[in-house]
Order: sequence, then C-alpha cells, then structure tokens
Amino acid sequence: MRKRKKLILFLAFILIWAVVAIFGYSKTQANQSASSNLTTIRVGYQKGDIFDIARTQGDLATDMKKKGYKIVWKQFQSGSALLQALSAGELDYGRTGDTPPVTAQASGTKLVYIGAAYSKAAGSGILVPKGSSITSLAQLKGKKVAYSKGSSSHYLLLKALKKAGLKASDIDWVDLDPAAANIAFSKGKVDAWAIWDPYTAAAQVQQNATLLTNAKGLTTDRDFILGTQAFATGHRNVSKLLLKEMQKSMKWANGHHTELINEMSKSLSLPKSAIKKMVERRNYGIQAINNQIIKEQQDIADLFYQEGLISKKVEVKKIVLSKE
Repeated sequence: MRKRKKLILFLAFILIWAVVAIFGYSKTQANQSASSNLTTIRVGYQKGDIFDIARTQGDLATDMKKKGYKIVWKQFQSGSALLQALSAGELDYGRTGDTPPVTAQASGTKLVYIGAAYSKAAGSGILVPKGSSITSLAQLKGKKVAYSKGSSSHYLLLKALKKAGLKASDIDWVDLDPAAANIAFSKGKVDAWAIWDPYTAAAQVQQNATLLTNAKGLTTDRDFILGTQAFATGHRNVSKLLLKEMQKSMKWANGHHTELINEMSKSLSLPKSAIKKMVERRNYGIQAINNQIIKEQQDIADLFYQEGLISKKVEVKKIVLSKE
C-alpha cells in the first residue's frame, strides 16, 4: 500500500514537471518567435550625445519594440569612426555634429539627413586660459588655436575669424582631437581652443577657462541624425518613427535635469558641476529638416569649398530624406 502511494506521488510529480516544462518551452519559443519577428535597427552613438541620452533613459528602445523594431546600440569614440561605419553599411542610423556630414557628402559617402537637433550654440565656442591676455577675437592673430579638423569646431573657428576680419592664415591651426586638445590647453601649449560641450563646460569648471565667445551668431551647431541611403529610403516609416520617439526622449531630458546630470556625469566621468553647466544651457529637441536647416548646412559646404577644405561643391538638399 505504501509503495503504491509512493508510486502515485512520483507519477504525479513527473506529470506536473512535464506540464511545467512544456509550458516553459512553449513560452520560450513564443518569446523567441516574437523576438525574431522584430526588425533590427542598428544605431551608432557617442558617450553623452542625444542617442546616448535616449539609450540610457530607455523609453526609445521600449517604444520602438512595441512597434516591431529592436534597437542594437553601437558605441563609437569619434564622429569620423561612426561615419565610416555608416559608409560601410555597418549602421542604419547615427549622430554627428553639423560639419562631418558635409565632408562625408563631398567624399561620396551614401548618407541622408533624417532629422536635426535644436541648436547647442551656447555650449560651443572658443576658450582661452584663465588670465589670458586675449580678450577679443581679433587678438587671436598669430596665436596657436586648437581645433578638430572636419568637425563643428573647424567651421566655428572659420566663422569667428571672418567676424574678426581675419583670414584663416592669420592663426596657427593646431589639429587635435578633443582629449589631446584638452591636455595641450591645460599645459599652455596652445593659446586658445575651439570646442563644444561637454569639453567647454569641463574646461570652464575644472580649469577656470574663459569662454572668449560662444557659437551664437556664428553657427547653430546642431546635432544631426543620419542614415544610410539604402536603409533610410527603403524604411521611411522607421525614420519617421525614430524621430518621433527621439523627441519624446529629448522632452524627458528637458524635464529631468537631475537624473540626466547624474547619468551623464557617470557616463562621461566628469564632475556634476560641469555636466550641470552643459545641460542647463541647452534645450534638447528633435525636428525635421527644413529649408533653414538646409541653408545652414549649405553655408558650411560653401565655406569649406571656398577654403579648399573639400574638393568639390556639394548640394545638401540632395541628401535630405524626402517626405514621400
């Protein structure tokens, strides 16, 4: 009798285990099936940029998944590396500043403008060290000025020189990536530095650097969301959805400064005071490419061609994703 009872209990356990196992297997298969039905979107970002904010905040990926898309994030150390990945077809979307798309278009890279961020001109500009005798743009003549070739700082510096009545040849151009420029600036090896946030804010906070001028009135210095021509033109609905969801993330950024500052401070390994300065002088937002933005980009292209920085004229409007 006791053996029979044990047998019944054993068989009941086996039955329950089998049901649970089958249910678990079915659920796993269902989840895998649901995941396999998602269209993968490869997005490139750099630490602290608008895509990084959206990635960290999390709603973008969640909302895109609800619409049938899985975002795969890929981090890059520079805009040039990101553009190379776009050109090679290793990404579907990415973010850069205003000048890299112009130089990429001139070199034949098959990309398109998807959308633009609001101006961040207040956080970009030309820095001079604490106590510098340079108090005006005109006094940059004959000085060593750090910048990053082909970046937004390159265009900004050209515009600043023109405003001061100087020629490009009037200064000593020192081409350095931001990290190297920061070291050179801190050690007094350059007299000024054309740069963007968060480097601007960090130098102001950590080195007591003076912002000789910001970019207002010189350039809007926008971020741009770019896509490969092949993917973006074949998936216009995805591009439209991405902009819509990105705008939600930017709205979150404007309304949650404390959380944003905490996250970006960790991500960028910078003091909260520097991130606070950066965040509080910027209005985050995404918009479609309009005629004014096309003109802004065309001005960059025309100036770069005039200065011999690109070898052929480009028409920015030709690589703006149409609304078809």
